[in-house]
Amino acid sequence: MTHRMRVAYVLTQDRGGPVDATVTLAAAVLATGDVDVRVFGPLPSRGAAPIAAHHTPVLVARKGDLRAARAARAAVRTWRPDVVHAQDRRAGLVSARLRGGCPVVHTYHGVPDDLTEPWFRGSPDAPGPSTYSRAVLAADALLARTVTRTVVPSQAMGEFLSRRLRVPADRLAHIDNAVHLPDVRPPAGSVRRLLFAGLLVARKGLLHLLDALAVPGVMPPDAMLTVAGDGPQRDEAERSARRPELAGRVRFLGFRTDVPALLREHDALVLPSTMEQQPLVVAQAMAAGKPVVATDTGGVADMLHVPGTVSRLARPGDVAGLAARLRELFADPDPARTGGLLAARARERFAPETAARHHLRLYRELLSRQA
Repeated sequence: MTHRMRVAYVLTQDRGGPVDATVTLAAAVLATGDVDVRVFGPLPSRGAAPIAAHHTPVLVARKGDLRAARAARAAVRTWRPDVVHAQDRRAGLVSARLRGGCPVVHTYHGVPDDLTEPWFRGSPDAPGPSTYSRAVLAADALLARTVTRTVVPSQAMGEFLSRRLRVPADRLAHIDNAVHLPDVRPPAGSVRRLLFAGLLVARKGLLHLLDALAVPGVMPPDAMLTVAGDGPQRDEAERSARRPELAGRVRFLGFRTDVPALLREHDALVLPSTMEQQPLVVAQAMAAGKPVVATDTGGVADMLHVPGTVSRLARPGDVAGLAARLRELFADPDPARTGGLLAARARERFAPETAARHHLRLYRELLSRQA
């Protein structure tokens, strides 16, 4: 009887980009029909149905909980996987000690929040991160040298790990994130319904977006912004949205599990982050045929570089530049054309079956080398 590869995906969070990416990838690998998959971690807060029968509850709530980490490793070992794939920073730390039994892969989804884009890009004059974040990055560098392979969803992140953290290039693998591909629904007319989706933290730039929309002449009288997400900046953002220029034109939905459905209801996405890697919500918006206004951070420019379209990107933190890109978006007479081209590119790059194929190729390569 032919041995079926067994892949263990390890998480320590129940929500966020790494969790959504893991659920999509695990379901796509399962759908190939010749691989056994099990997800170890908290039950994902959204989209868990496809992997519910392949889930083992494991809780490692903080990095210093050694007992919980040992219990998590014991649960994974009991299942006897051929490959372990850790999908967030804490999961990587937990899983690294499993390497003696099988290859351990870690996806590096993002850097600490206080890193600036210039420092990330290697500018010698850019202010560096805090002492705490430098310690986190040192641990990241050590982890990348300990696990068998580190997956980076964007080339920009791979360059950062090689340049700043001195991770050998042969220990890195670039594989795009996967997203569920919704029906393509480009805007029916001019863009009037904007969507922001993400954590309400400083790094996501929501306050910059509100400032940009409040600039006179940017937001048409019939335009609206919907904010899907929650976090520590929500109160401040709601106060900012009550200024006269925006009053009654911004609605806050809180944390939502139905972002793809919200994208279908809106005309365009705006993501004004100061730091990203390869944001899932941008890939989701592209797949739905929605134009995107974003900041030139991480791998975002690469995602939106599609022949025949105009990439509407502003520098991170540049409110005036963001206002100019939004004004252009609202004035675009044919946003559906851009939406259609983005949707076609998303199906080439971010389809779940594409990510599954590339990951399985990596797993088999690592198993072959180990053998």
